[in-house]
Amino acid sequence: MKAPISWIKEYVPLTVRLDELVEKLTMAGTEVSSVEVIGRDWLNIYIAELTAVNPHPDAQRLRLATVSLGEENETVVCGAPNLKVGDKIAFARVGATMIDGHSGKKTKLKAAKIRGVESKGMVCSEKELGLSDDHEGILVLPEDAPIGKPLMDYMGDVFLNLEVTPNRPDLLSITGIAREIAALNAIDVKIPQGEYEEKGVDINDEIKITVKDDELCPRYCASLVKGVKLGESPQWIKRRLTACGMRPINNIVDITNYVMLEFGQPLHAFDYNLLRQKEIIVKRAQDGEKFTTLDNIERELDSNMLVIADGKGTVALAGVMGGLNSEVNNKTVDVLLEAANFSHKCIHYTARKLGLPSEASLRFEKGLNSQLALPTLKRATQLLIEHAGGKASQGITDECSPLEKRAGSINLIPAEMTELLGFAKLRNPMEELKRLGFSYTKLPDEEEDDGEKGYVVKVPYWRSDIHIAEDLLEEIARIKGYDKIPQKMLSNSLPTQPIDSMIGLKRRARNSLVGFGFQEISNYTLTSREKLAKAKTNTDETKISPMRVINPMSVEQEYLRTSMRTDLLEALVDNRKHEEGAIRIFEQGRIFLPRPEGGQPLEPEMIYGLMCNSKLGERWPAGEEPLDFYTAKGVIEGLLDEIGITAEYEEDQDDGLHPGCQAKVLAGGKKVGVLGKLHPKVAQSFEITEDVYLIGLSLSALLSHLPDYENYNKVSAYPSIERDISITIDEGVSHRRIIDVIKGYSLVTKAELFDVYTGKQVAAGQKSLAYRLTIQSKEKTLTDQKANQIQAQILKKLTDELGATLRA
Repeated sequence: MKAPISWIKEYVPLTVRLDELVEKLTMAGTEVSSVEVIGRDWLNIYIAELTAVNPHPDAQRLRLATVSLGEENETVVCGAPNLKVGDKIAFARVGATMIDGHSGKKTKLKAAKIRGVESKGMVCSEKELGLSDDHEGILVLPEDAPIGKPLMDYMGDVFLNLEVTPNRPDLLSITGIAREIAALNAIDVKIPQGEYEEKGVDINDEIKITVKDDELCPRYCASLVKGVKLGESPQWIKRRLTACGMRPINNIVDITNYVMLEFGQPLHAFDYNLLRQKEIIVKRAQDGEKFTTLDNIERELDSNMLVIADGKGTVALAGVMGGLNSEVNNKTVDVLLEAANFSHKCIHYTARKLGLPSEASLRFEKGLNSQLALPTLKRATQLLIEHAGGKASQGITDECSPLEKRAGSINLIPAEMTELLGFAKLRNPMEELKRLGFSYTKLPDEEEDDGEKGYVVKVPYWRSDIHIAEDLLEEIARIKGYDKIPQKMLSNSLPTQPIDSMIGLKRRARNSLVGFGFQEISNYTLTSREKLAKAKTNTDETKISPMRVINPMSVEQEYLRTSMRTDLLEALVDNRKHEEGAIRIFEQGRIFLPRPEGGQPLEPEMIYGLMCNSKLGERWPAGEEPLDFYTAKGVIEGLLDEIGITAEYEEDQDDGLHPGCQAKVLAGGKKVGVLGKLHPKVAQSFEITEDVYLIGLSLSALLSHLPDYENYNKVSAYPSIERDISITIDEGVSHRRIIDVIKGYSLVTKAELFDVYTGKQVAAGQKSLAYRLTIQSKEKTLTDQKANQIQAQILKKLTDELGATLRA
C-alpha cells in the first residue's frame, strides 16, 4: 500500500519525526518497506500565473507564454496546447533538474534560443516533474495555488510503502493507516462522516434491490444521485489517485476510486438510466453465460461466480469489474452508487479464473467487514454531490443478512492478559484497545472471574481480523510495544519433544550421503511425460501414468513426478558443462503415485543419488579412482548401516539400468531400493558419455524396518586376533552365503573379503576368495589355540554346506 503523508495528515496530526514513525509502524507489525520522497529535485521550480499567451513570430505551433512569479515576469517559448491566461502553472528556472519528455532521463535546464527567441525557463508538464507520463499539456494547478511559492513546498510529498499482511485489509486504506498511527502515538484521529442533504424522492421508489444469495453477498447498499454533470475531477483528487498508482478517468469514476483508497471499501457506479426495469438482482451466474466487461472483452462465466443483474441480464461481475452495458459515459446524468460486501472466496475465484485482478478484488479477497459498506457509501455520495452536482434520493437501500447486522463483541478477562502476555496488572488495560477504536463495557457481576470484572469489547466496523480474546490481547501487546513485555525465566524445563521418525530418518540419510561426498540438490515436483520417459524404468515408481495438474503453468510442469531420476540426470548434465572430475549429487523428497481406486496420490519419501567420474583424462599427480558397481553398493551399505538396517541384494530387472550391473535392495524380504549402472540407451537420451551409477531408496519403506531403539555395543577391553582363510568354491555361490556362514560364529566380529581370483591356477567353474577374520571376546583374552579352533570350524562348515576347499 502506497500512502502519501499529506493525505494521512488530513485525518491525524503528525508530530513525530518520519524515521520514528517508520520504526513504530514496523515494530507494530506493519513493515514500511521504503520511503519515497516526491519533489526532492524540484529546486528552482515555482508556482506562477500565465498572464499572456502570444504567437511565436517564426513558428505556428509554438507560442510565447508570459508568466508572473509575483514581483517579476518571464517570457518563455512553449508548445503545449492547453495554455490559458489566468491559469496557475509550474515554472522551472534555468538550472532546475527536469525529466526529459522524450528520453525520460534527468537533465539540467539551460537557457536556449528557440527559432530566434530566447527562452530562460520552462512551463512544466506532469512528466517533466516526474508526477506521471502525461506530456500532452502543461500541469494546471488549483486556482488557490500561491504565486511565487516553491512547488516543492506546495506539492512535494512523502510516501510510505507499506507491506500489509493478509489479515489486515483495513490497512489497505488511508483512514486505516491514520487510525494505526493515531493509536501508536496516542493522538486523536478525525475521519470524514459523509454527511449530505437528501433532496430527491425515496430511493425505494426508484430502484428495487434483490439479493438471491446472501452467503455470497451478505450486504448490498446503494444510493442514487440524479442530475450529475460528468467532467474532470478536481486537481487534488487526480493528484492523489496518480500518486497511489491509479489513472484518473472522470469525476464519477475517480470519486469511487478515491473513496476506495480512503476507506478500503470498493464501490461501483452504474448509469441509472441504463438499468433495465430499474432493478438490481445479486445472484450466481449461469454456467456458460457470456458477458462483456468494461475492457470490451467477452468472458464466459460459471455458477461459482457472483454477478449483478438488472431486470433483463447481467450488468457487472460482483467485486471484480462492471459491464459495458451499464458504464458511466458522457450522457450519464443519474448515477446509482453500489457499496456491497461479497464473499472473499467467491471474488478470489472469479478474479483468478477470468484473469481480472484489480484493486477492488484485492481488498475483497482479504475479507472486508460488512459494516464498512454503509459509511463508505455515504462518503462517496457526499463527494459525488460536491464535485458532480445533482440531488441525492431520500435514504439508502440496505439489503443485509440478519447475521451481518449483529455487532461483533468479545468477552475479555484481565487475568488472561497477565497469563498470555506476561505483563503485570495494567493500570488501564483497555486504553490501548480504546485508542484503536474498540469500545467496551464491564461484564455483569454474575460473570465475574475470581473477583475481577471482565469486559465486553465491541469490535469496530473496519476491523475484520478480530474474532477471539487472543486477538484483542495481541492488539494490546502491539500498541503497548512488544519490547515492553518483561523477560522472565521459565518456571520449569521445556518438555522434550520426540523427533518424528521420518524427520529423523531423513536427517540421518542426508548426513550419511553428505559424508560420502555427495551434494544435495532440489528440483521441482512438476515435470512432463516426455522427461519421465527419458529415464524409462519398469519399476513401480514410473510404469504407471503420472497425475496431471488442473492448471499447469507450462507444458514442462504439467504432471506430478513419479520418479526423481530425470531431474537428477538433467542436473548432472548441467553440472558437467561447468565442472570437471567426480560429481556426486542426491535429492531427497517426494514422488507422487496415483492410487488405483483414485483420490489423493501416494506420496512416498525417496532419496536418490548419482555418481560419476570424469572422462577428461588423467590429472597430475593422480587421476580419479574409477567407480564401479561395488562403489555404489558400498554407499548404500554405509547409509543403511548408519540407520541400523541390514539389507540383502538380489539381481533386478530395471530397464533404466544396465543388465547384469544392477541390484535391488531388500529389507525384511521386501524391496526398498535399487542401485546400478545407468543403461547405455538412457545415457544416450541425455547425451551422457561417461559411466554413471545410480542409487535409490524409499525412505517410507525403510521406516517400518528401523530398530525400535539405538543399539550400542560395548567396546571390548580384550585384544583381537586376525586370521586369513583362502578357499576355492563354485562360481555360483554368492559372497552373501559365505558371510552368513562365517558370521554364524559369535566370536567373529568382522569378516572382510580382500581378494577374488579366477584364472589358470583355479579349476574351471571355480573362484578363489580370501577373507580376513577378526576374532574377539568381550569377556576374556583369547589364545591362539582358540582362534585356530574357530578358524578350523569355519572351514569345515564351509566345506560341508557350500562345497568349499582350502586353497594352499
